[in-house]
Amino acid sequence: MYRKRGAVLIGVIALLGAFVVAGPAAVARPAAPALTWEACPAEVVMPAAVAVQCAKIPVPLDYRDPDGEQIEIMISKIPSTNPAKRRGILLLNPGGPGGRGIDQGAFLVSRGLPTTVSDAYDLIGMDTRGVGGSTRVSCGFTLEDPYWANVPPYAPDDAAVTRQAAIAKQVADKCAAADKDGRLRHITTANTARDLDRVRAALGEKKASYYGASYGTALGSTYVSLFPKTTDRIVFDSNVGDTHLDPAGMRRFGLGFEQTFPDFARWVATRHDSYGLGRTPQQVRQTFLRIVERLDKTPAPDGVDGAVLRYLTFAGLYSELSYGRTARTVQTYLNPAEAPAATTQAAVPNPSDNAFTAFLASTCNDSDWPEDVATYRRAVAEDRKRYPLFGAATANITPCAYWKHEPYEPPVKIDAKGPANILILQNRHDPVTPWAGGKLLRDKFASRAKLVTAEDSGHGVFLVHTNACALHITADWLVEGKMPARDTTCRAS
Repeated sequence: MYRKRGAVLIGVIALLGAFVVAGPAAVARPAAPALTWEACPAEVVMPAAVAVQCAKIPVPLDYRDPDGEQIEIMISKIPSTNPAKRRGILLLNPGGPGGRGIDQGAFLVSRGLPTTVSDAYDLIGMDTRGVGGSTRVSCGFTLEDPYWANVPPYAPDDAAVTRQAAIAKQVADKCAAADKDGRLRHITTANTARDLDRVRAALGEKKASYYGASYGTALGSTYVSLFPKTTDRIVFDSNVGDTHLDPAGMRRFGLGFEQTFPDFARWVATRHDSYGLGRTPQQVRQTFLRIVERLDKTPAPDGVDGAVLRYLTFAGLYSELSYGRTARTVQTYLNPAEAPAATTQAAVPNPSDNAFTAFLASTCNDSDWPEDVATYRRAVAEDRKRYPLFGAATANITPCAYWKHEPYEPPVKIDAKGPANILILQNRHDPVTPWAGGKLLRDKFASRAKLVTAEDSGHGVFLVHTNACALHITADWLVEGKMPARDTTCRAS
């Protein structure tokens, strides 16, 4: 069953302090390395019309030992299209952790980034430490491995939590065995934030602006808290709610699913004649729950059970553009007699191995996760009632409970005393980073930030959806430095 799950889920894994002796900002900076710009890796598809170049920068594996082992960070650059109007650099992070970032500048351009923004900045993407063209990490996952994705499977009862605990331990043990060079423990959000400041210095800039989405808001919150004096204009889009993803942040995924599903259900209900899932949003919800609860008891011949279908639907709520595909997927399992047949999957390398390894390392290293299975059983039971659609997944046990390394530093605390240069963007309904995360971040940064709420649904505000108000506010901030005077709500696009 799990090997089939791997094949089904492979396309949707994409997807979130100072040292005791001396804070990282106090460590002496080496001379900026000379950068060699060249073509970016061929496997990363860039639009032909966009001039993108890549380079590598050495950074310490362990910032407590800055002169010790060095690893490489790959960055990309799309130069300002109007040097006379150039303000500086805009560092970019698309989320994750574990997602490649050197194509982020080209992605934003392809989505219609205003020329006023690309005039003002060199767009700087980065494959974060451990990922892609940077020095990579790997647990050696194959499609045969009984792992899940960045969210554990829905647990319909206590026994399912116990079964998942055994799988989570197997995953953590595999990563520990594969970590021959001892690099996994150094894949942390705080170290990645330190890498960002090294990138800024290597590019010869006194300050850097930053745009981060999803997990990129946690990275950005860490960055502006560790290096407030070297940050310029900051945008956080679709917010985790802190400097790291911990159990509370993961459990908010259940809240996000619950708040966003009604938008999908309304869309489907108006298309009942095509999908047959219900004529009202409530009927669509009831149909969905009936299907997944049946699959919980009897998986389909292709290995899809209730947990898999819930996860696929969760991913499908990221954008209305995915609603049709998601409705079709749910419709596929409406009639058990017509469910897809089983397929076989060879034990081949998993193309998401690197991304999933980096996700686990960063998430598990950033904070101290509970190790008692009973803690997860209680959380799952609570969230199964609180968030019936997905809560028993996002509260379930992860490999972090069995991770080999304890965090070697506490999570970075948000610094509310720095410059008032943070614009927070948040959709009202977001399946993975709900509005509550944006509000949490706004409260923690206090007078440093302003919150812009778009009355829209989905994951991502700037250029992902078409909210004209949010687009204007963001571009105005990045280009002109005009921050809203107060928290703002933008009507639905």
